[in-house]
Amino acid sequence: MDHIFSGVQPTGNLHIGNYLGAIRKFVDIQNRGNVAKAYYCVVDLHAITVWQDPKKLKKDILETTASFIAAGVDPKNNIIFNQSSVSAHAELAWILNCICRIGWLNRMTQFKEKAGKNKERASVGLYAYPILMASDILSYKSTLVPVGDDQKQHLELVRDVANKFNFDYGVNFFPEVKPLIIGDATRVMSLKNGNKKMSKSDESQYSRINLTDDKDDIRNKIKKAKTDSHNIMGLEALDDNGDFKAEVAIKRPEAANLINIFCELEKKSKKEILEIYAGKNFSNLKENLTDSLITNIVPIGNEMKRMIKDSLY
Repeated sequence: MDHIFSGVQPTGNLHIGNYLGAIRKFVDIQNRGNVAKAYYCVVDLHAITVWQDPKKLKKDILETTASFIAAGVDPKNNIIFNQSSVSAHAELAWILNCICRIGWLNRMTQFKEKAGKNKERASVGLYAYPILMASDILSYKSTLVPVGDDQKQHLELVRDVANKFNFDYGVNFFPEVKPLIIGDATRVMSLKNGNKKMSKSDESQYSRINLTDDKDDIRNKIKKAKTDSHNIMGLEALDDNGDFKAEVAIKRPEAANLINIFCELEKKSKKEILEIYAGKNFSNLKENLTDSLITNIVPIGNEMKRMIKDSLY
């Protein structure tokens, strides 16, 4: 039987990238067989790798928890909790720090991206972030972790650390951990720049669809979402696996991003979508994408707002 673990940082402004890439996967997992336990964590210790306003952090923790439940994660059948409430996460992280090798951490591309040119000024916490992530997962002897594409390298590190622990101590204590990557929107990109990941911290509100956006916000943002001057591509844009060919994804990143989002919302393949829209102008797809977002996202946002007002709940 599988043990599932995943977490979301409570950094506010949750958007459809968080929903499609993670939270909706948690809902889908409820219908899987062979799941012994599912743990969904609000990872506030990860959030403090950069400075946080404590009052805002508390608000963001509640908002993130509300997003899980509003999206359909049943708290009666899944364990939803706050990371810092379980001291084992920090305790095991120290033990794993003594197992992991500096060379392994130096290969982590996310640290290089986040620290940029000022890596000497970055916190040790940001550098050691993957070790705390390993602790989160291994504390529950998890076997499957629903993650986005950008976290696959961290999952490989988790496996390396677990294997070294087992080898060093001559035990078979930690199980093999595998990523669970499902669907077309495992990495949702900005609506303004298809080469840049959708981000809570982007200055432009038009770069993302927030989970708390109303229908007018969604309509305006999709209307202004960047595409290109060409019509929608045909089936020749897909490879044998039904994904966009590399050259198509490179040349038309914004077009590919909108189609990926639409496929995931409608739970349809790219082939099914392109058979309908190939050769058409993007205005038609944008109109239907807007309707799909309003149908799927607005009820979640409304329920989140209702729950946040009821802080006792």
